Amino acid sequence: MQLPFELPRAANLSDPALTRTLQHQLDHKTKPLGALGRLEALALQLGQILGTDQPTLQAPQMVVFAGDHGLAARGVSAYPSDVTWQMVENFLAGGAAVSVLARQHGLALTVVDCGVARDIAPRAAAPGQPQLLLHKVAPGTQDASVGPAMTADQCAQALHNGMEVVRALPGNALLLGEMGIGNTSVASLLLARLCGVSLQDCTGAGTGLDAAGIERKRAVLAQALAANATATEPLDALAALGGFEVATMTGAVLQAAQERRVIVVDGFITSAAVLVAARLQPQVLQRCVFAHSSGEPGHALMLAQLQAQPLLDMGLRLGEGSGAALAWPLLQSACAVLREMASFEAAGVATQGG
Repeated sequence: MQLPFELPRAANLSDPALTRTLQHQLDHKTKPLGALGRLEALALQLGQILGTDQPTLQAPQMVVFAGDHGLAARGVSAYPSDVTWQMVENFLAGGAAVSVLARQHGLALTVVDCGVARDIAPRAAAPGQPQLLLHKVAPGTQDASVGPAMTADQCAQALHNGMEVVRALPGNALLLGEMGIGNTSVASLLLARLCGVSLQDCTGAGTGLDAAGIERKRAVLAQALAANATATEPLDALAALGGFEVATMTGAVLQAAQERRVIVVDGFITSAAVLVAARLQPQVLQRCVFAHSSGEPGHALMLAQLQAQPLLDMGLRLGEGSGAALAWPLLQSACAVLREMASFEAAGVATQGG
């Protein structure tokens, strides 16, 4: 697919001197070598992303990308499409899980209408309250089981919208969330097409399908792969099989990577956007912290394809960015350890054998 604009580029963050400095600091904190386990690896990564041995996370942004899917009419979800707009309203009213967790952890919450089937009324956000951004490409995608979910122009518009969303937000950390009835189907389709994983392995219950519902879902997704058999390149697959919220999120991830923001990836659907972004710009993954491994079976396979080690494994399968919000304090702690924990020398503590 030819785009009418250039996608953001993600430079290689490799800096051996900085890595040595960070590792030396971690190794000489007042603790046995490696005693903070994976928190040390996280601290090292955050220092590398932000380019400093004194990393500070500033004005973190939780962005929930919302859109509807033509595939939902084929019964691939246990819930009707109306739930998408109803949950957008719930996010903005402060009553959803991600709303509560964002509030608890001091995360600015933005909800983006990327392609919700119903018009969401614009509104001004009070300071400290969730804000709504209207970037609707169309009122839902087409049914991918009979042809492309979106046109090339629509996919390009969604990508550009995502770039613009991130450019306008402050801070150095982007936490990814999403909402869209039927979007686990999109994630399964992108994993199947871009990674060659079978639908048998990567299709799950989503919002709560029973065994018969999962089999029906697999059959519909097989039709979608067959109907879009020539869409094999990342952007072509995104347009043919994706959703407006996933395409918008892909643009946001690319922009955040170029700006050297920490990208906190939630679950299966947000990982699908990262998969597409990483196929376009592989160094995107250097900026990504994967919050958790979800209860959706395709997510573990997606994480393996991305060679990602998630921070949490709590059986979460809600989406919304809830897992990213739950993992956020670990990032704060990792930075605090680097900045504030004393070295043996500074604290006057003897080292092993000293």
